[in-house]
Amino acid sequence: MNDRLLRRLDDIGISLKNRKDTLGLLGLGSVGVELNRLDEFSDLDFFVIVEKGSKSVYLDSLFWLDDVYPLNYSFRNTVDGYKILFSDGIYGEFAVFEEDEMPAISYNKGRWIFKKERCSVESVQQKPFPALKAASVDFAVNELLTNLLVGMMRFRRGERLAAQRLVEVYALNQLLSVLPCIYTQEDAIADPFNLERRIEQRYPGFAKKLPCFLQGLDNVNASAAHLLDFVSKHFNINYAMETEIRKYL
Repeated sequence: MNDRLLRRLDDIGISLKNRKDTLGLLGLGSVGVELNRLDEFSDLDFFVIVEKGSKSVYLDSLFWLDDVYPLNYSFRNTVDGYKILFSDGIYGEFAVFEEDEMPAISYNKGRWIFKKERCSVESVQQKPFPALKAASVDFAVNELLTNLLVGMMRFRRGERLAAQRLVEVYALNQLLSVLPCIYTQEDAIADPFNLERRIEQRYPGFAKKLPCFLQGLDNVNASAAHLLDFVSKHFNINYAMETEIRKYL
């Protein structure tokens, strides 16, 4: 376990709790309730909850973090938060929200570092989550097939990068979205915001096949061939589409 991250988050909590316009600090991910995942490669993910009208105080200046430990880097990547690097190498991502904004924010169950009595925010808000898993297997499989066909046509035209993205990113992502139809997931925590996370722990049998599906710019056709073989083995696919794709492999 990376105690250094937990101590840093606790120190941030102590600093923030003493301020009148703060309501709570919510640790997320591996510094939240998923502490069993915490290791030397983890980072800090957290939400700061503040009183109405106070949000800009914590976004316009990061004094409240520098006071805890000096920052070497900060990048405001959203309207609500930053990606940061402390001078001792601890990396983190955070967002600041006013209390009335929280019902519209999606997040996994978090761990309260502190929560003031007047704060009404819940530790979890799972609606609406992004639609990462396929709502329709038929849609995912057919989207995958069209990705392969267009990707291979672009590959034959010499557009290797465009082909690689269609085959090894978009088509593969469609396949990831239907893996529950093929495999039983192992006992590992899924990330509803990113199906690629922990795929090696969740579906170890499938993960062993990944090198076949990810052969790079010069071998996109080989990646496409393996994807097509795999999906045709596990799903009933359109014969005409399969035949057309194989023309370009």
